Amino acid sequence: MTMKRVTLLLVAALVGAAPAVPGAAREPVSSDFAMGPQYDTTHVYVPVADFDAFIRSFIATFGGKANPGGVFQVTPTPSQTRSQVVVTPAGSVSVFGFETPIPYPFGEERVGYLVKDMDGAVAAARAAGATRVVETFPDPIGRDTLVRWPGGSVMQLYWHTKTPSYPAATNVPESRLYLTADTADAYVVSWTRFAHATVVSDDRAAPGEEIGRPGKPYRRIRLSSGFGKTTLIVTDGALPWPYGRELTGYEVADLQGTLAKAQAAGVKLLVPTHTVGGRSAAMVQFPGGYIAELHSIAAR
Repeated sequence: MTMKRVTLLLVAALVGAAPAVPGAAREPVSSDFAMGPQYDTTHVYVPVADFDAFIRSFIATFGGKANPGGVFQVTPTPSQTRSQVVVTPAGSVSVFGFETPIPYPFGEERVGYLVKDMDGAVAAARAAGATRVVETFPDPIGRDTLVRWPGGSVMQLYWHTKTPSYPAATNVPESRLYLTADTADAYVVSWTRFAHATVVSDDRAAPGEEIGRPGKPYRRIRLSSGFGKTTLIVTDGALPWPYGRELTGYEVADLQGTLAKAQAAGVKLLVPTHTVGGRSAAMVQFPGGYIAELHSIAAR
């Protein structure tokens, strides 16, 4: 082998091994695997004793209905859980009440996204910088996998043998993800590449009052894709409770009316309504421990 050939191989190897620069341009993944935000479900794990109370309170708050449920094995290792999907105009949840210990690493995932092609979606996610937490496995009605994105966020990608049909959400909820500056840009690069997401806004001085830190601005990045909305909350990680514990923000037309219905159904008000940055918001906790942000958008 000539010295010129050896040099070219070394250069190619070094280029291939170079770490990605946050924000650097990358070729987009060609296919969009999203089925639509109406098929996104936040994964809610509750003690089995609180299963019915959670579902009743969630429907009382947002409307909608619970699809037929049952007791299933939804993990690749032996387990049994009550499982039910609740579909509401504000967004859907997959509720799990395990009757056995929860096998690792289930419970770490934040949300499940229905994809058109499981193998293609997994390959695209890995190419975009995600890593598999659990390799693809069969479930009673399709296939599933768990993947982790830069910054540690874990999500489920799932595919159904028979594609479900859900009505479009009246208001698309937002997945709320807290990151530090170490990984925020890397997450944006990876997620936009995989999800064909667009950056709706990137405010580097969002008011800290939004996350319980008056006078301490933070960076807020809002993204939108066929998988729905994502809000990145980029801070130093020092957050007052309960911020950082919520998985999803739900948009409602009448915040005060919604909170009244929620509290009448046994939902706790954790952070009272506050208006800042063009939205009024509050934080609540449902029976079983699920914490959520509720908000309404100020009229423009």
